[in-house]
Amino acid sequence: MNTYLLEVAGVKRKLPIIKLNDNLSIASFVILGDTEIVCASAKEIVKKLPQIDVLITAEAKGIPLIFEISRLLNMKKYIVARKSLKPYMDSPLIDEVVSITTQKKQILVLDEHDSEYIKGKRVAIIDDVISTGESIQGIERLVKSAGGTVVAKAAILAEGSAAERDDIIFLEKLPLFE
Repeated sequence: MNTYLLEVAGVKRKLPIIKLNDNLSIASFVILGDTEIVCASAKEIVKKLPQIDVLITAEAKGIPLIFEISRLLNMKKYIVARKSLKPYMDSPLIDEVVSITTQKKQILVLDEHDSEYIKGKRVAIIDDVISTGESIQGIERLVKSAGGTVVAKAAILAEGSAAERDDIIFLEKLPLFE
């Protein structure tokens, strides 16, 4: 199996290169269960964030990272945009996106309580990897619909052309493979 050697926040990982389709392969970066990389990366992201009131991420891979960032910032709460509508959700805000990893349409949902919490606040969108930016854009639309202001978009890695963007904060570049 082909691998890509990544070093981020002083931590090294060998990432397997996974073929998504005939024209595209990615280095599979999964932070779920990797306490070392989550904690090291969160510490470095916190140093780069502007002043914020609220953190938000999409379900599910960003959750351990946003938890650690919120803990380091002594925040009492963070928001998770869910990927499905739940029965307990009253008046949810919904946005539709297509992610590079799922390669299909999916929804992002904010519960009414989370929308109210975001209203009038400075928000940082947090993710593990920004690639096409579709998920980040979907969350940004939800935040704006809820009345919040996005002041930062941050991730551990910027994949492919995302690394050329000047509107995101990231720690390292991750190439795409053909």
